[in-house]
Amino acid sequence: MPEQLSHSQEDYLEEIYNQVLKNGYAKVTDISNALNVKKASVTGALNALASKKLINYEPYSKITLTKEGEEFAVKILNKHESLRDFFENVLGLSQSEASENACRMEHVVSETFFNNFIKFSDFLRENPEFIAKYRKSVEISKNDCK
Repeated sequence: MPEQLSHSQEDYLEEIYNQVLKNGYAKVTDISNALNVKKASVTGALNALASKKLINYEPYSKITLTKEGEEFAVKILNKHESLRDFFENVLGLSQSEASENACRMEHVVSETFFNNFIKFSDFLRENPEFIAKYRKSVEISKNDCK
């Protein structure tokens, strides 16, 4: 895996991955629109990702992922999806709030944390009565505050 990526580089890599899945390639304009950033910012990020051998990029051409870039993007996406799913289905956050928080956290959690988090999530999935107990206690505490 490459050296540490910045949060924004991870976001770019994740967006490139999503576009490659959808179209077979990504384009600067599409990345710019999706992330709501200027094309110059996209170009800078693409150059950085290309220098780390995560993407195949030449100016004015279609962008694809290297094998290493795809593996890294999948790891980021798995973190995001696992966190979002937990926030939404266990903690009861709205879809948008769950996704927003997952996007922030996916960049800062360690591998050890994430591996243990997955084990905990799997445990809860296999023992749904704990989720029900948690939700009931949250509902009771909401009523106590009224």
